[in-house]
Amino acid sequence: MIRKALLAALSLAAATAVQAQTEIQFWHSMGGALGDKVGELATKFNATQNQYKVVATYKGSYSESMTAAIAAYRAGNAPHILQVFEVGTATMMAAKGAIIPVAKVMKDADEPFDPKVYLPTVAGYYTDTKGNMLSFPFNSSTVVFYVNKDAFKKAGLDPNKAPKTWKEFLAAADKLKAAGQSCVYTSGWPSWMHVENFSAWHNVPIGTKENGMASLDSEFQINSPLHVRHVAMLGDMAKKGLFTYAGRGNQAEAKFGSGECAMLTSSSGAQANIKRNAKFEWSVNFIPYHDDVKGAPQNSIIGGASLWTMGGKTNNAYKGVAKFFAYLSRPEVQMDWHTSTGYVPITQAAYEMTRKSGYYDKNPGADIAVKQLTNKPPTSNSKGLRFGNFVQGREAIEEEMEGVFSGKKDAKAAMDEAVKRGNEILRKFEAANKG
Repeated sequence: MIRKALLAALSLAAATAVQAQTEIQFWHSMGGALGDKVGELATKFNATQNQYKVVATYKGSYSESMTAAIAAYRAGNAPHILQVFEVGTATMMAAKGAIIPVAKVMKDADEPFDPKVYLPTVAGYYTDTKGNMLSFPFNSSTVVFYVNKDAFKKAGLDPNKAPKTWKEFLAAADKLKAAGQSCVYTSGWPSWMHVENFSAWHNVPIGTKENGMASLDSEFQINSPLHVRHVAMLGDMAKKGLFTYAGRGNQAEAKFGSGECAMLTSSSGAQANIKRNAKFEWSVNFIPYHDDVKGAPQNSIIGGASLWTMGGKTNNAYKGVAKFFAYLSRPEVQMDWHTSTGYVPITQAAYEMTRKSGYYDKNPGADIAVKQLTNKPPTSNSKGLRFGNFVQGREAIEEEMEGVFSGKKDAKAAMDEAVKRGNEILRKFEAANKG
């Protein structure tokens, strides 16, 4: 009888302990293998303590999950943590009361938090003008340059020497074409590569007011002579059959992975799929630059997403959020995330740990994204961007660029129109978020 009573008491105590756990709802937009990895992160964190339980839930694309979270917030049942893509930063910042800056979450929970340990180009993207970090960096990537080494060899080019400048790039493109390469070059994410990263890489502004980071009343500046020259070059390449346009997303990555295209600029996060699909030797390299631009190359900027803390929760729940963020910042956790997914390690310590482990020696090119992001200390032109409703802004820019790629539009007229349309979107956002 005594044994039964003791077992019953222990079972009750265990049940109470489980019930006492505070659930932290984490909505994300990572499907497939990436979603499995997010679930694994939550499970491993939960195993480190028994006060909190992070529940990771896939909520569709970035746009879908953001819309769902805003609706849930209005209904009083928002998640504690929401993954938001980098172009949604200004929109989230403007949602007064709906979010709590990560710097405040960590300070209130008394969790160690130093923005200086994160890669500057990562931290800068999610930091306000006073230096306060607003959201927690999570999956960060940048644009890199992929080369099919077998195709280079066939064209009589040095397979171990990727073009560094656009001048060298054009010379290589001509040789690849002459050697019978049907698709010489393609690019994923055209605005991210050829406007946003192009501007940062050449240390020229994308827009006024520190690319929108300093104020809502910014204006686009992507119709400068340099921008026009670059877009015109791409249009000319398309006309000569040296550039194959593959769409606004990551469709170009499959064209490279299959061997159809010899050169690709796209996300560093594409490496896992290329590794799985490519039946040829390939390399990852710095994106090319125009060598007549003073100071180039500067540093590239990130894509990907960060984690935002939603408002209206208990102090105890926020302590759990802070503990989870502290866990995600651990070098060994970041190293595992980086090597499993292709996203960059967000802290310098994680990068150093990965380097010392010999991972980069065994996987050449896996560190190119970090080297490119940290090539030089970021400037006001290269620390990132923060434009309101930039999802629509990007669409307007890409639509105008498509006109040039198809030969239907002059580069100057297209970029002037991109600025005009982009500024109209910015003014609507500014009007809706004043005060």
